[in-house]
Amino acid sequence: MIRLATAADTALVQELSRAFDPAGDFHPDATLLADEDGIIALRREGVVDVLYVRPEARGRGIGRELVRAAAEWARQQGVERLELVVPEGRTEALHLVERLGFAPVERRLAAPVAALASRRADGPSFGCVHVQTDDVEKVRRDALKVLRVLHAEPEIEAGGGWVRVRSDATDADPERLKALAQELSYTSASVVLALGVERGAVVRYNLFDRGADVDEYLSVPEFYGELPPGDVYAMGANATVVARLTGADPHRVREAARTAATPGELPPAQDLYAQIAEVMGVKA
Repeated sequence: MIRLATAADTALVQELSRAFDPAGDFHPDATLLADEDGIIALRREGVVDVLYVRPEARGRGIGRELVRAAAEWARQQGVERLELVVPEGRTEALHLVERLGFAPVERRLAAPVAALASRRADGPSFGCVHVQTDDVEKVRRDALKVLRVLHAEPEIEAGGGWVRVRSDATDADPERLKALAQELSYTSASVVLALGVERGAVVRYNLFDRGADVDEYLSVPEFYGELPPGDVYAMGANATVVARLTGADPHRVREAARTAATPGELPPAQDLYAQIAEVMGVKA
């Protein structure tokens, strides 16, 4: 039998509501019970906060009867439609409410506040590849081979024991920049650095040794989304590796290649990019 809950049912209502959502904080205008086997709680505007039937009581039509009773109560309040939210991944619950006559009317999306805050900036991406060699012509030939498929020409500049390579095809595409750096590290059998700014907000570098990606840094590790703690840590600069491969002072590497939760906690990306380039001895 479906009935309106009373003050005497408080303990039962709390038990069934917590079984539906242990973290829920519900303040419905009406709560209907199917004896002790099920509950539906809704607000006057027609929003269903709780719809739950004990597992051992399912398959007997209790859910349908609860919805029918709630619809009658809502009709008396002048409400034309009942609405409820099914959390993503609750496939069984979704199938149940669809069988009861509910259908999607909108899709509600969510994202962590920290991730959204870190994505506010949307400026330009740019970067260069730096090959640790004095064989400028070999770097030019190898870069031409890699960039030919992109119909791009490399710009080559030597200085300080490094050969700097940039192109329009890789300047604004971090993945292509990284791919170019890795290929040049293979072909030159040397240390290669890909260093750039992404979306005007964060700085990334990848350091390759004979084709192997030995160190990766991103100034805001979770700029593109939440990461496991180990991955967040891994996106910080490894000053020891950088020092060994580039000759940079490890103390200065730690000072320059800082990480933070949001871009606003760091110097402007362009400034941070220039600082890291200076520490590693390459031209920004």
